[in-house]
Amino acid sequence: MSALLVDSHCHLDFPDFQGREDELLAAMKANGVGWALIAGVTLEHFPGVLALTRRFPNLYAGVGVHPDTQDGQEADEDTLIRLAEHPKVVAIGETGLDYYRLEGDLEWQRERFRTHIRAARRSRKPLIIHTREAAADTLRILEEEGAGEVGGVFHCFTETLAVAEGALRLGFHISFSGIVTFKNALEIKEVASFVPLDRILVETDAPYLSPVPHRGKLNHPALVRHVADEVARLRGIDTEALAHATTANFFRLFGAALDA
Repeated sequence: MSALLVDSHCHLDFPDFQGREDELLAAMKANGVGWALIAGVTLEHFPGVLALTRRFPNLYAGVGVHPDTQDGQEADEDTLIRLAEHPKVVAIGETGLDYYRLEGDLEWQRERFRTHIRAARRSRKPLIIHTREAAADTLRILEEEGAGEVGGVFHCFTETLAVAEGALRLGFHISFSGIVTFKNALEIKEVASFVPLDRILVETDAPYLSPVPHRGKLNHPALVRHVADEVARLRGIDTEALAHATTANFFRLFGAALDA
């Protein structure tokens, strides 16, 4: 039997997929994708994430408030830890910093990030990191808060090789999305060739960032196979070997939570 892949980051709770869950899970199975992790982005919608993980045994969850979220319930440490006690919650996040969409004094974003890191350390669950145009602060805060104790993943990696090296030094994994299949994503392709095989994950970030040859269409977890194909090509290995490695990486990273 061929090695199964994991979509390590998606948003199957989003309205784009409402009522299509059975179809999407069937497509995963047909394309050799065995598991998926749904990353939470707000506390208000987290019950919907959990409902999907209860319905489908091969779905897992992360709990967090996305750095772009300005309205809604703020996450305190105790709330995150309480929600992370659910056996299907395997990570804290997504969390991090995003200076691309927001302007002004973003200290509130940095404080939110610190709260998530502290909750991760207390709950002993890894972090799902989002960073955009904020790499230096992201790495600095992770180091200041001792995030290396729990590690995690820089999801949908779009940064430089130097940032990847910094993340690896802190003990984090690097996850590649459909962007790695884009013709002009040369720097990301370079990083995908560089990161040690035992620190790589693959993802869709569905419903966004559909890989070639599906650009412009709705993304979904079954399409993570195209991401794996491209990362394998860049590394000069076959997709089977890449699938074995990335799936082992996923279960090693989130293993303590998955065994709970």
